This record gives sequence, structure tokens and C-alpha cells, in this order.
Amino acid sequence: MEKQTLIEMFRIMVRIREFESEAIELAKRNETRAAVHTYIGQEAIAAGVCAHMSNQDLITSTHRGHGHCIAKGADLERMFGELLGRDGGYCKGKGGSMHIADLSTGNLGANGIVGGGIPLAVGAALSLKISKSKNYVVSFFGDGATNQGSFHESLNLASIWALPVIFICENNEYAISTNVSKSINIENISERATAYGILGKSVDGNNVVSVYDDMQMAVEHVQSGKGPVLLEMKTYRIKGHYFGDNQNYRTREEVDLWKQKDPINTCETKLQNDYGLSSEIISKIKKEETKKVLDASTRAKLMSEPEIDDLTEDLYDLSFHNIKWISLQK
Repeated sequence: MEKQTLIEMFRIMVRIREFESEAIELAKRNETRAAVHTYIGQEAIAAGVCAHMSNQDLITSTHRGHGHCIAKGADLERMFGELLGRDGGYCKGKGGSMHIADLSTGNLGANGIVGGGIPLAVGAALSLKISKSKNYVVSFFGDGATNQGSFHESLNLASIWALPVIFICENNEYAISTNVSKSINIENISERATAYGILGKSVDGNNVVSVYDDMQMAVEHVQSGKGPVLLEMKTYRIKGHYFGDNQNYRTREEVDLWKQKDPINTCETKLQNDYGLSSEIISKIKKEETKKVLDASTRAKLMSEPEIDDLTEDLYDLSFHNIKWISLQK
């Protein structure tokens, strides 16, 4: 791997970590407008996957989607604006943390419904195939979503139609408070790909180099017309399911064990040992990203609150639709 590629992925991971740390601080002060689900501990997945993607390649995200948004190139100030419920946010403050979308970077949107983004990704991939585009779609989701019907229906359709879609299961061990061992009776979620006749592989989701390399394989596979790929990224969320989670379903020892596999620390060690990057340069990168995040948070706090008159804007007007349909029937 080229040195600059790894440095950029390290920078993205630090940016995500700093964003999430600031989001927690905002939630502590009750400044956020809805639940905040952080991506801390999973940064290598978003960074390694999105390093291959252009703005014309699409993603669907999850309720734990800040990392995906940032790795895909989202504006930090607008993201914070959305968390704070300000009119300068991505959804004018109406969607909150779990519903950020940015079509300019190919982000079709985060989703508060578990598994909700998976069929949307299949539809987008079908559109790309019909238009003979060389672009592709990535669908991020958690281990809990693989027990939803939407997961199985989507993989089946994507397989039948050989669609250019890469399914990324971020297996962080817990679906809210339920350990994956209690809900899935196989060792690797990637084995479920076999039932649909598609390629599946399990990857160390805390190793950004492994994520990057296997994502490259998956991209080449889908772009050659061989159909979808299921990549299971094995990782762990260091923080609770959401800010305020008492985490009484797991032990402190378990969390500490996974902290030793922190993806940012692992990448930092590799940059120093294998690429000769000095501790001074690494420290400089961290300071730059921290400043970038905190500056964005500060600017977002200066955004105005949404106007009451805007409450009914950006909604689907069902009454108008019905009136129009009735008039057509006459």
C-alpha cells in the first residue's frame, strides 16, 4: 500500500473519532436534538471502504452512520448542524443524527430502521446496471440487520440480477444489547452469502489495510459483472449502543480487551514501524483533525434555529396527491 493512502485513511479515522468525541460532549450538555449512536472503534471500516469510492459511487448508511458520512466526504459543520437541530444542517435540523444524507457525495442517507438501507442499495444498484454505469453501491449495516427479512430478500434479488452492490456487515458483536452468539448460529455471518450464490468473506474490521485490500477485491468483482459481494467486517463498538447506554450487558474486561485492538492505534503503529512516520507528524495530524472538528462544531452552534413556518415544508403532500388523483378519475 502506498504511504500516502495509509496516511489519508489514518487522517479520516482520526477525524471520525474526534467528531464522535465532540458529539458525545454535545449530548452530555443536552445540546443534541435526538439520540446519538457513535462509531468509536469501527473507524477502519468506513475509512478503508470509502477510500476506493468516488462521489458517483453510492452508499446507504445506518443509525450509526457518522463515520460513513465523514469518510464519504460530508461537511462537518452541516453534520453538527443536523445533530444540533439547526436549519443549516443537512436536513435543516429535521432529521437528526440518524438521517443525514448528502447526495453530492453519493450518500443516499442514514436510516433509523434496522436493515432499512439494504433494499434501497439494491434499487440504486439496479438503476446503475440499467444505465450501464461502471459505478457501484455499498450498503453498510450491522450484525443485527442480517436477521431482518430485508437483508435476505435484498441479497436474493441482487444475486439473481447480478447487481453491482457490496454489502458491508459491520459485525460489532452486539445488536443493541444482544450478543451475536445468541442470535446467529454460525461462526461467520459471511457464510450466509453461500445461500444466495454470491461471494462472501470475513475481514478484520479493525485493520484498515485488510479492509482496504478486501474492498479492492470486492470492487473489481462487482465491476466485472460477477454480481454482489458480502463482506463481514468483524469489529467492536467501544462506546455503548447510544450515549447514555448503561452497558450492563457486557463486562468492562471485554471492552478493555477490544480497546487493545483499537483501529487508530493499530494504524498509527504500522505507519511508524513500516513507513517510518515520525511521532511528530502523527501528532500534527491529530491536532489538525481535532481543530477541524471543533471549529466545525463552533460554527454549527452559530446557525439559527428552524423557523416555525418551515415545519410543513419538505414533506410529501398526501392531500394534494389525493385531490389530483380524484380529479384525474373524474
